[in-house]
Amino acid sequence: MIEVRQLTKSYGPTIAVNNVSFDAHAGEVLGFLGPNGAGKTTTMRILTCYLAADAGSAAVAGYDVFEESVEVRKSIGYLPESAPLYTDMGVIEYLNFMTQVRGIPKSQRKERTRAVIELCGLEDVIQKDIGELSKGYRQRVGLAQSLIHDPPIMILDEPTSGLDPSQIIEIRNLIKDIGQEKLVLFSTHILPEVSATCSRILIINDGKIVANGTPEELAGQAKGEEIVHIAIRGPQAEIETKLDALEFVSQWAHVETDDGIDGYRVTATQGSHAAEALFHVVVDNRWSLTELRQESVDLEDVFLNLTVRE
Repeated sequence: MIEVRQLTKSYGPTIAVNNVSFDAHAGEVLGFLGPNGAGKTTTMRILTCYLAADAGSAAVAGYDVFEESVEVRKSIGYLPESAPLYTDMGVIEYLNFMTQVRGIPKSQRKERTRAVIELCGLEDVIQKDIGELSKGYRQRVGLAQSLIHDPPIMILDEPTSGLDPSQIIEIRNLIKDIGQEKLVLFSTHILPEVSATCSRILIINDGKIVANGTPEELAGQAKGEEIVHIAIRGPQAEIETKLDALEFVSQWAHVETDDGIDGYRVTATQGSHAAEALFHVVVDNRWSLTELRQESVDLEDVFLNLTVRE
């Protein structure tokens, strides 16, 4: 639904977006992660037809963002970092107004307004002025207006910026709900946002895409290895001889377990499916397996490895 190829944008001598390419598909919640100034907002402004690129191509919902901007804007719901709201209008008044701005047929306006109020949890504040609302509720109103025309694609720029922890959780859950039916592309520099919300992550740094994949895939790409913890009841010498002989095992360390069973921290080649392979080794040798788990990866380490300048 989004296809980006070799997108480039400069501001004078500064290259803000440098040869960026990626695809995004229906049913994905795609996190666009990077430090401040990495090129996230510039890329999103190009995709939403608010900014022209210097080179490259981009298509949204099958429409060229440079040649078919009207159709692109009909196909997306866009929420910039600072939601453009009329604070002197009531919530229901504002949403009704947005149905007219979006050209929704009069016969459908009431139903669309009701639908976004329910989806965004605005039932308790529809009679209030937007200026009376907390920032969390204002962000919900911003999301509601971007959904009012039922677009297939949502593009959200730093949607949790400035919110308190409880508001962040609420907006995060709302994004996941929206992502069940639509493609959601949202930018953030906050690591917990992508790990808690996204099915896939793009990491951008200095205007370039430096990683693309699920959190687990990114961890593997960054580390280049799999780490498995295993505890086996059996002859220690035979177990360790077998570990030495396995081609996919680069190293292992003996660790003590609480119940006295021999435990091992095994480092294996990335992509070897080490946990499954070790399980079969234990079964084939008729040993008893008491623990088998893959070591979880800290996304923060991955992010820092890819974005911190030397």
